[in-house]
Amino acid sequence: MYDQGYNEGFDRGFDKGYRDGKHAGGDAIVDSLLPDYQILPDITIEQVVAAGVEHLRPHIYHLLSARELGERIVAALDARTPFSLARLGDGELLTLAQETILPIEQIKQEGPFLSYAGVDVPDLAIKAELVQSIRRASVIGIPKLRVRNFQPLAFAVFKAENINYRELVMTDSLVNYYLYHEGYLSRITQGRKVLLVGNLAPHLAEVLRAHGVNIVGEITPVLGVKDIPHIKDNIAGYDFDIALVSAGISAVVISEWIASNMGKVAIDFGHLANSIVRGEAPYR
Repeated sequence: MYDQGYNEGFDRGFDKGYRDGKHAGGDAIVDSLLPDYQILPDITIEQVVAAGVEHLRPHIYHLLSARELGERIVAALDARTPFSLARLGDGELLTLAQETILPIEQIKQEGPFLSYAGVDVPDLAIKAELVQSIRRASVIGIPKLRVRNFQPLAFAVFKAENINYRELVMTDSLVNYYLYHEGYLSRITQGRKVLLVGNLAPHLAEVLRAHGVNIVGEITPVLGVKDIPHIKDNIAGYDFDIALVSAGISAVVISEWIASNMGKVAIDFGHLANSIVRGEAPYR
């Protein structure tokens, strides 16, 4: 039964939490920075933040846009040169944070989905592999959101692992979706020999073949990071131009390995495969 009183109470609590959080994270900080007997009347916290961002403009780092990245992928395919896109989400970052940033028990609490993504922590071996993949990948996707376990954790990991982020080529970790919306799915698959890697490979192959894509192989399933050596052996037996890898955390290592060891193009395709299979992202 609909409980109007409960829902109204929830809404009031939510609104109060939002107001308190916004104050603590914004106006309260401004108040603490202003000297005694000084105020900023008629200036909103949004205006204060905008002025601060403008002042810090020289420190802003440019992430590759979807179009810039898409053109690099097309160029690599046309030139038959190696290229890898690896993306870091909260699963990859929590795995990378093992022991240096966060204790294992906290990672288990904050990442109950890690087993689904292919990692059972503690697993320092896959952490080491992820670090090497980040160093060698052509482009690394990082979260743009400045929230817990996303962008701040990425840069904490880089610092802990002595990775100079200014030596990386970076893009938004959601760029797989942005590439799709910019029309690059067809540009990187039409006229190419495409290898699919991941648990949805057979279903994705069915959709892509219906649109004339030459699918040369489907490697499935990928049973977590422990399956990476077996998956690599399977991949080595195929002749292809580009691999679309949707395999959770394993995709970072597999995609980078394909480029570095086979000289091919590999894309950490992620959950875009799910969207295509479900018809949410029609092939174009």
